[in-house]
Amino acid sequence: MWWMMGETGGHYCNKKTDDICGDVCGQESNRLLSMSRLRCLLHRGWDVKTLLFLFAFVPTCIFFIFLHGQKISYFLRPLWESPPKPFHVLPHYYHENVSMENQCKLHGWGIREFPRRVFDAVLYSNEKEILELRWKELYPYVTQFVLLESDSTFTGLRKPLFFARHRNEFKFAESRLTYGTIRGRFRRGENPFVEEAYQRVALDLLLQNAGIDDDDLLIMSDVDEIPSRHTINLLRWCDDIPPILHLQLKNYLYSFEFHVDDNSWRASVHKYQKGKTRYAHYRQTDDILADAGWHCSFCFRQISEFTFKMKAYSHYDRVRFSRYLNPQRVQRVICKGADLFDMLPEEYTFKDIIGKMGPVPHSFSAVHLPSYLFDNAEKYKFLLPGNCIRESG
Repeated sequence: MWWMMGETGGHYCNKKTDDICGDVCGQESNRLLSMSRLRCLLHRGWDVKTLLFLFAFVPTCIFFIFLHGQKISYFLRPLWESPPKPFHVLPHYYHENVSMENQCKLHGWGIREFPRRVFDAVLYSNEKEILELRWKELYPYVTQFVLLESDSTFTGLRKPLFFARHRNEFKFAESRLTYGTIRGRFRRGENPFVEEAYQRVALDLLLQNAGIDDDDLLIMSDVDEIPSRHTINLLRWCDDIPPILHLQLKNYLYSFEFHVDDNSWRASVHKYQKGKTRYAHYRQTDDILADAGWHCSFCFRQISEFTFKMKAYSHYDRVRFSRYLNPQRVQRVICKGADLFDMLPEEYTFKDIIGKMGPVPHSFSAVHLPSYLFDNAEKYKFLLPGNCIRESG
């Protein structure tokens, strides 16, 4: 009886049906009821479309996110990350026929009786040609070149001491060189920025061995972030300059043919203070001097040098697929001016992201570049516009 079914845990069906869902009526337990409903769902025609959606479309979406998740993340960056505080940009005045006294005065600074000593300190990986270009540009005004080299990359890979191997090619700087080496820690799985910080601390100690003192000028920048010589000459002669000053550099990719923008800012110059100044590569002040040099990123002669850096530097996680290291692909990307890691621009507004999407436009201007580049144009041909083909290495 229907009223007794409720008492015995049965289920009353108040309507007749002749499809498979009718089996639901008369079941003796909730478990059987659930199984019957599942059978019902699996046999309905419209549920085939649901299954196709679940087992075809959803995995396709997951695979697409796996391939392009990094791009999606970078494109949506403005939704969760605000732009950093703008720099206070100091105008930069220079002309070769203007006296140093007047140049200092234009910047609102006084003139010293004698110039400061200048120390140029770098961590070295494998940027031989760019290091030579840097040191030749700065040589007239640098008191001491300080270079630290490790047998480990930031990512924990063992590497040769490349500078030691090619040291005879830098004899012009030998009398002003303080060279040091440090053993890597080779800790697998560690964040590469930890190893980088470890090496920068060691560079602080090497600077002390080089004899740096209070009020000396210290250049803090990567090898490929090259201050112009007239910028360093200005800062060593002028009085009342800021104690820390970032340098705004023109940003280039692969060579001076691909001008990305003018917004490289990590390079900095410090009036050294014992016990206080620490070698670093992050934002340390709001002041930045406009148009103060060049940043030439991934500017190598050989394809093998590109792939080595891709695996060695702190952002190695951007090499998400082994095909990124394929020499033929690397060569195509260089000549196109595209991104080696197939990434979107690292910007904070949709306007800037969209504006910089795609390859960097080719530039045919080679004006206001380091003079040593032109004096040795055949040797450095790969850095000049129209010469994108690289040696295999």
